[in-house]
Amino acid sequence: MVIEMEIIEGYMPFKGFKTYYRIVDGGDKTPLICLHGGPGSTHNYFEVLDCIAKTGRKVIMYDQLGCGNSFVEGHDELWNQETWMEELVALMEYLNIESCHLLGQSWGGMLAIAYAIEKKNAKLKSLILSSTLSSASLWAKEQHRMIGFMSDDEQQAILSEDYDSIAYQAANEHYMQLHCAGPFDKDTPECVTREKKAGRRSYLIGWGPNEYTPLGTLKDFEYTNRLHEIDVPALIISGTNDLCTPLVAKTMYDGIKNSKWHLMPACRHMCFVDDHDTYCQNLKDWLASVE
Repeated sequence: MVIEMEIIEGYMPFKGFKTYYRIVDGGDKTPLICLHGGPGSTHNYFEVLDCIAKTGRKVIMYDQLGCGNSFVEGHDELWNQETWMEELVALMEYLNIESCHLLGQSWGGMLAIAYAIEKKNAKLKSLILSSTLSSASLWAKEQHRMIGFMSDDEQQAILSEDYDSIAYQAANEHYMQLHCAGPFDKDTPECVTREKKAGRRSYLIGWGPNEYTPLGTLKDFEYTNRLHEIDVPALIISGTNDLCTPLVAKTMYDGIKNSKWHLMPACRHMCFVDDHDTYCQNLKDWLASVE
């Protein structure tokens, strides 16, 4: 039996701007809402999870305000947790979501953690925390520990914080290829390499100049000591080579009482791209177990 899946796109008015959303409609089971990373990264890469709709549910993704089809210029006051939390709450109301599973990757997982703890919303059935973090300070520490494994020249270039220099950019790119993604080739899914309007400003103001140095509005993101307040089941997924190091992932696993952790061999920050089939099977099994 082939399940036909309709793709619905639209915009939600929000704060005088508009938030783009995309829904893959596979049926009426509890929908999965996907929160992308960055801040500023766009929903694009989540299109590799369209197949999850075949489990008989809607898969909902959106471009958070400040990037992609929800791009906004010249409003630095918006780039903070409160805006993006408000946007998530508004979207759930706008789409009449009565219950959902929340999957957050990287910054999106931070948003999911904050939502679960701050809102304690009965609509939330489970969390999928994909390559994310509960502590900005631990994250920064772990990035600096991993920078220590690079060549002396690369370490110096990164720590120089001379962001425009060729040496810095080359070292940063190498670090991201080791722990995040790329280089891309003809086998890389189109949605991962598709041209997009990245929210560079929302990233800079929200997080900081690079992955290693949270200086933005999220620099004090510290929820490790409140993880025990999460009372829904949580699946933590991370890769052995991930920016989200095993220590970062285990910190969440230890803190959330009803949690499972899948550590994926040889995967980096986008486990759903590096080992798509295993990731999707894990996710399908999880959704079946908490449905």
